[in-house]
Amino acid sequence: MLWLIALVGVAIVYLAARFSRFRRWAEPILSVAVAIALLSAFIVWISDRGERKAPTPEPVATDPAVPAAKNISLGDVTFEQSQPERSFRLRGTVTNNGATPLEYFRLSVTLEDCPQDTCAKIGDDTALVLSRVPAGQARPFETFLTFPSREGESLTTPKWTYQVLEVRGAASK
Repeated sequence: MLWLIALVGVAIVYLAARFSRFRRWAEPILSVAVAIALLSAFIVWISDRGERKAPTPEPVATDPAVPAAKNISLGDVTFEQSQPERSFRLRGTVTNNGATPLEYFRLSVTLEDCPQDTCAKIGDDTALVLSRVPAGQARPFETFLTFPSREGESLTTPKWTYQVLEVRGAASK
């Protein structure tokens, strides 16, 4: 079908270039035909856009073999100040108490400054920790955290609060 349209188009261009009489009546007719085709394409595009909706995702049943945050425990967690001033290196050990190998987990950390037992929140940071830990084993991990810094303010008594937010594991083979 496309080759037929191309052939007719080439014939019209040839005849319009060769014969001035043909050109006089072909130009207005072709101009109107192109305008109608463009208007039709625009109407189809507008009407099609409104009908196209994103498919609703199917609910996913949770696999009891996938590790949960309650099956992950952190130990020996240390915070070491880095550069710039409000950057910290977090080190620790993650233990996988679940039945599925751990691939990664998301860790949320809150930093507060608590001089004289009066705490002021400095900020929150979330880190994605890639740590492949087989079921029933422990592995060391390390990540970096950055908190907001204000000129002239320094930490006197930092207080750290952390929790595991999300855990992903690999299917057992």
